[in-house]
Amino acid sequence: MFMDIQTFLESCIGQWFSQRSSYQFDTEKAESHKSELTVEWLNTDHSLLVSLCQEHRIDPNQAIGGQQVSWNSSVDYGQKKQTGSATMIIIPDSNTPKIGKIIQSFKSNPSSQGKYSLGEDEALNLTLEVGDFLMEERIWFASPNLRLRTSLMKGENGYSRTAFYSEIRRLPPQEVA
Repeated sequence: MFMDIQTFLESCIGQWFSQRSSYQFDTEKAESHKSELTVEWLNTDHSLLVSLCQEHRIDPNQAIGGQQVSWNSSVDYGQKKQTGSATMIIIPDSNTPKIGKIIQSFKSNPSSQGKYSLGEDEALNLTLEVGDFLMEERIWFASPNLRLRTSLMKGENGYSRTAFYSEIRRLPPQEVA
């Protein structure tokens, strides 16, 4: 059975251990990082969702909800600790809900609007303009507890950064009888 956008987003909720490998084209520098991710669901009446929709002149009732993603890289030994959060709001097309708009906001930057599509392969594709850059991201599940992502950042001089993420869901401990 084909996964819909609501089911896909709900599958992302939880705590994840993330490993990222990235490459900067301009400096020819490869890096790898580890972090803890927490993905939380935002209902359509959440104040942040309502505020972002209003900022982009979109009726909040058109959204199906959103996600608040926070990260903490303190698990990355020897690296400078980084924390932050981002919010993504999903507004499906009323005729074809596997495509639609997204609003994304990073805590320190103005929010941006983009597009999403959920493919027949159950991979979510995001396209977002962030300042002078175009960001393309693809997210899919290899299994219910293993999420994979790729991202490309493209500027006026071509691609500037690429990254691959593997994310393992943190499961709660088993109860002992």
